[in-house]
Amino acid sequence: MTTNVSPEIKKETNRSLWIGILLVVLGIAAIALPQISTIVTESWVSLILVSAGATKLAYAFQTRNQGGFIWKLLLSALYVATGVMLFSNPLTGVLTLTLLLGGFLLTEGTFELILAFRLRPQENWTWVLTNGIVTLLLGVMIWFQWPFNAPWLIGTLVGVSVLFTGISRIMLSINSGAAGHSDQTASA
Repeated sequence: MTTNVSPEIKKETNRSLWIGILLVVLGIAAIALPQISTIVTESWVSLILVSAGATKLAYAFQTRNQGGFIWKLLLSALYVATGVMLFSNPLTGVLTLTLLLGGFLLTEGTFELILAFRLRPQENWTWVLTNGIVTLLLGVMIWFQWPFNAPWLIGTLVGVSVLFTGISRIMLSINSGAAGHSDQTASA
């Protein structure tokens, strides 16, 4: 009795493989051109904020009889205004986003360290400790090198993330294809 890998599964595996390859190429490009990828990322964030603000505005009018209408309007205006300011002043936006990222990592690293020491009686608590130390160090590095790191930092980090997303997608696709192939040969 033989079972064939369905053409749709094979097609999906190929599509996933090609998407992975595209992500690897885009990740490498983002790392190679960090200033451009930083501006692209900052512009993307600004467009997301404007879109979210418009959505919040529509929601405010749809639910105006449920209370909090003025606060919903103010919140949507904040989103739109922040997005427009980031989009119209991308270099200032890059500086701001980099500083916010550093502050976020400092805060997260501190919380991770506190959590690690609270988990100390548990086995493998040192993984949380290591994560906290690395995150805290990244935050410190960003803050102490700011504003000099702002033009390349966000683009580089996004590029690394996209690169590793692509690599993981390729590996999953290869494993999926190999699993389908081994199922096919095992049943032959």
